Amino acid sequence: MSSTTFSLEGRGLKLDTAADIESHISQLTSSATSITSINFSGNTIGVEAAKALAPHLSTLSSLECANLADIFTSRLLSEIPPALDALLEALLPLKNLHTINLSDNAFGLNTQAPLVKFLEKYTPLRHLILNNNGLGPEAGTLVANALTRLAEAKKSEHGDSAAYLETIVCGRNRLESGSSAAWAKALAAHSGSLRELRMTQNGIRVEGMTAILKNGLKGAEKLEVFDLQDNLLTVPGSLALVEVIGGWAQLKELSIADTLLKARGGILLGEALAKGKNQNLETLRLQYNEITAKGLAAILQAAKTSLPKLKSVELNGNYFSEQDPSIEALAEILSDRREEAGGDASDESWGLDELDELDEDEAEEDEDEDEAEAEDDEDDDVQDKAEKELKMADQAENENVSQKKDADVDELADALGKTHV
Repeated sequence: MSSTTFSLEGRGLKLDTAADIESHISQLTSSATSITSINFSGNTIGVEAAKALAPHLSTLSSLECANLADIFTSRLLSEIPPALDALLEALLPLKNLHTINLSDNAFGLNTQAPLVKFLEKYTPLRHLILNNNGLGPEAGTLVANALTRLAEAKKSEHGDSAAYLETIVCGRNRLESGSSAAWAKALAAHSGSLRELRMTQNGIRVEGMTAILKNGLKGAEKLEVFDLQDNLLTVPGSLALVEVIGGWAQLKELSIADTLLKARGGILLGEALAKGKNQNLETLRLQYNEITAKGLAAILQAAKTSLPKLKSVELNGNYFSEQDPSIEALAEILSDRREEAGGDASDESWGLDELDELDEDEAEEDEDEDEAEAEDDEDDDVQDKAEKELKMADQAENENVSQKKDADVDELADALGKTHV
């Protein structure tokens, strides 16, 4: 079947009434059975317009991808739930819709209910993009719990052939550690099929990251992209990462910049990657992590011996000199591979990033490592806390609980919109 897209993307339309929306959707109604992708992003849809649009959405039997990002700009919080409910309820009968992008909409505690209601029962869903929605830890927990229930619904409906989530994007949402136990449970429920996980800039601290890694991703054998940049790992989180990363044999991208690995964390990561269990890794993002020369050397060794497909490494903002011999050696390895692959010298997907903010370690590296070893002693306590949070999430699930664009996410959304499954 040929792909047909209906798009009002980026037109800045203010759609308040039924008449406002009807004047723009003639193609939607005339080509209903052939449309596979819709894009309403970059417009603002009011309650009456959403209710008028809903019946038309329900007729799109071939729809595979729905981009509803940034559709409530300037709307009152009271307008968002009824408008969102009308749109999502209209999608429920559709059996082929596998990708939904709801980024850049305000889904905090006061507006999340229609989203949660939809997520927990829409079993065709395979790719979910929720970036920059202002969830916070409470609404974030509700969304995570909904995804856990979605996995249960998928299993109940399809048994062993159930198709669980493959892509979860939930970045810039202030999830914090308070929602991490619920997210660990949700990720574990979908871990057998999960291929891409992006949860950047969520203020998740060490205990939360540990819970997500150990309790959520241990069985994620198909994981290809792990992007949790700008959260907090430190050494205990690094220990959790290296404990599970060996099981991610399909991993292509590891993005953990701005997670404060520290000196020992960099060494631990390099040693883990050198074990040869991540040979499909292509991209390694490690900027601003206080990695020292010893960690750099460990990463170089892994690149030499165990990461044959590695093509890009980002290291700016760490604690070593640009003149460190490991830098030149690593750059040479990546350059040689680019040439062997026939890549263009101007292709920025190869090589090292610009190293213009390196900070040679002013403190004694041994002192940093001693401090890290002291932090290791606290690791058992961190894991105990993470497991306790997971149990609390189980209990909470049974109780009644009353705008900068991301280039990686935009590219992912575009790619998924062109995918047919």
